[in-house]
Amino acid sequence: MKSFRKQLFSYLKEKYNASPEYLWSRYPGYAVFRHGDNQKWFALVMDVPGNKLGLETEEVVDIVNVKIGDLFLADILVRQEGFFRGYHIRRGNWISVSLYGAVGFDEISKWVDESYLATASAKTKRALRPAKEWIIPANPKYYDVEAAFSREREIDWKQGKGIKTGDTVFMYVAAPVSAILYKCRVTKTDIPFQFHSGDVSMKSLMRIKLLKRYRPDQFTFEVLGEEYGIHAVRGPRGIPESLSEALRS
Repeated sequence: MKSFRKQLFSYLKEKYNASPEYLWSRYPGYAVFRHGDNQKWFALVMDVPGNKLGLETEEVVDIVNVKIGDLFLADILVRQEGFFRGYHIRRGNWISVSLYGAVGFDEISKWVDESYLATASAKTKRALRPAKEWIIPANPKYYDVEAAFSREREIDWKQGKGIKTGDTVFMYVAAPVSAILYKCRVTKTDIPFQFHSGDVSMKSLMRIKLLKRYRPDQFTFEVLGEEYGIHAVRGPRGIPESLSEALRS
């Protein structure tokens, strides 16, 4: 049966610009793939005798070792055909996946992608995560955001930790308004900016584009607390799905 080894190598080169490293002269068929930034392994392709994996054959088979972020998921996978406990790397949720057809290539690439994310640096994980929705605060005492959005549809704002380009931010304007007034899309992050005055400190800015306005009586502080369990907006925070649906509608 044909191995997916070559196809997987091409996939890793095209998607992650990762090339195989052959580290052991004793095992010339073992190929390591690692991240460019933190140098951690995210895939290890090996050719091993089938009986080493619990198969009823001594024929050499190709496998790829990948790391699964969720231990419970890893336990489920190794009960399925073509999946095994990590060969030579059993710690840290590593599993082995057959490259000989018991598992389709689309699924193989899916678990390689999972391993890439599970072993990535914090910076890479942040860049790879799906777009997210946030509530961010705005204090009229420091900046008149209402006047700013009356002049421009896109403004620079203090960048919140964890926010990245493509995220959606819902701006909560503090007293005397005390309500969510704006839905914005983050169009740029990590804009250098140094500012410190009293309780306000900024190291970088993000650019946000106005998408929608809300009436001041729609998503008030009382409504956020009573209906959605949000009793304070002191910094960027995620939002429950129920509030997300209400804001979208």
